[in-house]
Amino acid sequence: MKSMERELRCPVCEEMVKQPIVLPCLHSVCVLCAAEVLVQRGYPPPELPPEPNTPTSSPNTRSPRQARRPPPKTDRLDRVLRTVCGTYPGRRRKDTPVLIMMFPCPTCRCDVELGERGLMDCLRNLTLERIVERYRHTVSLGSMAVMCQFCKPPQTLEATKGCADCRANFCNECFKLYHPWGTPRAQHEHILPTHCFRPKVLVCVEHEQERLQFYCRSCQRLLCALCKLRRVHSGHKVMPIAQAHQALKDKITKEMNYVLANQEMVQAQITQVESAIAQTEVNSAVAKEQLNQCVSELRGVLAERQGALAKTIEGARAQRAEALNSQLSEKQSLLENAGLLTYTQELLKETDQPCFVQAARITHNRLVNAIDNLQHFSLTADPSFRHYHMDVSRELKLLCSMDFIQAPLAPVIDTQKTLAYDQLYLCWRLPQDSAPAWHYSVEYQRKVGGAGPSPWQRLEEVGGTSAVIDRLEMDSVYVLRVRGCNKAGYGEYSEEVYLHTPPAPVLSFCLDSRWGLHAERIALGKGQTYARSVPGLTLLQAADRALTSCHLTSDLLVADVSVTQGRHYWVCSVEPGSYLVKVGVGLEAKLQEWFHLPQDMASPRYDPDSGHDSGAEDAQDCPPPFCFLTMGMGKILLPKSASSNASSAPLTAPLPPRLGVCLDFEKGRVTFYDAHSLRVLWEGTVDCSAPICPAFCFIGGGALQLQELIANRSTEHTPPRRVTIQSRATNLSN
Repeated sequence: MKSMERELRCPVCEEMVKQPIVLPCLHSVCVLCAAEVLVQRGYPPPELPPEPNTPTSSPNTRSPRQARRPPPKTDRLDRVLRTVCGTYPGRRRKDTPVLIMMFPCPTCRCDVELGERGLMDCLRNLTLERIVERYRHTVSLGSMAVMCQFCKPPQTLEATKGCADCRANFCNECFKLYHPWGTPRAQHEHILPTHCFRPKVLVCVEHEQERLQFYCRSCQRLLCALCKLRRVHSGHKVMPIAQAHQALKDKITKEMNYVLANQEMVQAQITQVESAIAQTEVNSAVAKEQLNQCVSELRGVLAERQGALAKTIEGARAQRAEALNSQLSEKQSLLENAGLLTYTQELLKETDQPCFVQAARITHNRLVNAIDNLQHFSLTADPSFRHYHMDVSRELKLLCSMDFIQAPLAPVIDTQKTLAYDQLYLCWRLPQDSAPAWHYSVEYQRKVGGAGPSPWQRLEEVGGTSAVIDRLEMDSVYVLRVRGCNKAGYGEYSEEVYLHTPPAPVLSFCLDSRWGLHAERIALGKGQTYARSVPGLTLLQAADRALTSCHLTSDLLVADVSVTQGRHYWVCSVEPGSYLVKVGVGLEAKLQEWFHLPQDMASPRYDPDSGHDSGAEDAQDCPPPFCFLTMGMGKILLPKSASSNASSAPLTAPLPPRLGVCLDFEKGRVTFYDAHSLRVLWEGTVDCSAPICPAFCFIGGGALQLQELIANRSTEHTPPRRVTIQSRATNLSN
């Protein structure tokens, strides 16, 4: 029982809790300590009402000697609560402005909102009080004796019993005198002598005569029958207190049994923490020795800085030792006969269901966190002191700013250059005020739905600020992160970036310039992956002579490869300022036939836009020979589907920076994607009875760029080393 004392201490006064209340964060503190903290924070207490000179009870229930006694402590407790909360009988609420009080919880180290009524809304932790009383009587703490309140002085005897109904302490003779047989007082509940009388059951803080009979899972609060009917709990999951009691008790029992069954793991982790504490001491001594050696070489200039740096190391050592000692204490509390489990066993002995539910929630949360830390164990502090090595090669003019070397800051991912195509290409940069990095470590992980994530893969010693990752699964989501490394060790990870690989193998091709390319209107770039269309001289001369309207010319570009089977994917970028550009696929023979028509006589009905306006009316059952998506002036036109209303107008969407096209030759379907997020924009059909070619059509000025394969990019640094990171997580259900 003595090892449980840490669980029974108030985090404010560091003593055994007295009259504990449960804060909204589920931690317990002494009510008087909480009141003092609120007063210290500047919440001005209103004037106290006058002390009552006469008892409020009737003479039939209290003796004259009781009337002359000072008010019991529970009355003083109520006055303290009213002092802090500002609510008195007969005082109207509108006399004072509404004040929302914030209490600094020392356990969770955050401000907790108490509401308008302050501490009056906090329930007393009766279960914790009972455990404290059992603890005091078990370990025989040297507390003051409780004297009988009804013996005549100076022969006052020590009390042997307390009456929960009379709220007073009695010796054996006085108890028999004031509780005679055959009277209602004989049925009073007698308890152990105490200085603090508590209510027999928990009652609602708003409806003082109503017992707490329900538990709201949505609000995580105990409710009475009247609170349950409020509108604020409509639609919430409200259950009877007996059901909540049994469910929470079963969970805590299961969690405690799990911890008891893994005592070897707890002991192993305690040994590891103890070893880390020893390593911290040794490594801190080594760091101090190296610091003294470096400072001795520059004694004349560094005398003033030496003390400051030594204090920094000492502070880091103390902070890490404190963190590791705290972790060691937490791990020791999980031993079979240690504080938390002993306290939990005592908690499970509670028979009052509302009290148990009200007190057991924080224990349940602590056990969940303890099990999670047990399964995913890691040291709370790094025992190494590599961050405190000194670089003596610096010039003397930099001695005024001499400091310990720092690990690189978290890199910043360049989302504009990072992409997923035939391979993953990750690009990053260090923040301006970051220490330089010798090399980088890139980690990536494939997300698998339902089966859990795959192990992390790592590229070690990446020399530049970019990395290429190959051997990927198609149509999968990968998570990537990167961190830098120097003499001080590894820095923080960058923010994780998610990349979606293409849904099909990437098709590599160039633009074909052998189809009678109009040199005056279409210009191809180096490598034939870039094309720009400009109005030709013929169109300018025709526009100069025409006063009403003129036909625009259309120029067609196709790929130098054709598809005869399988699924293929490619990406292109259309310049937002383009007037009109069509991207899609078509039958190679039909494209040649259409290309050899007089370009200035192209009919609008033969405009190959997804087949819905290119003669598809004449053959309803046959798929069209072309499937194009039209875009221009920063917009993309999404054609109408066959099931939509013919009178409805087509939809438009913003032009994505990169447009993806996926052709399924066997199914005769073409899908257009936003290549950045792989979101489907539109899907159409095409005739695949003959070879299919990727095609591009320009009407007016515009430009288009094919996506270059990542594998074709030159890498100046050596290939990184691949490492698989094994996970040591343990499943609770096993």
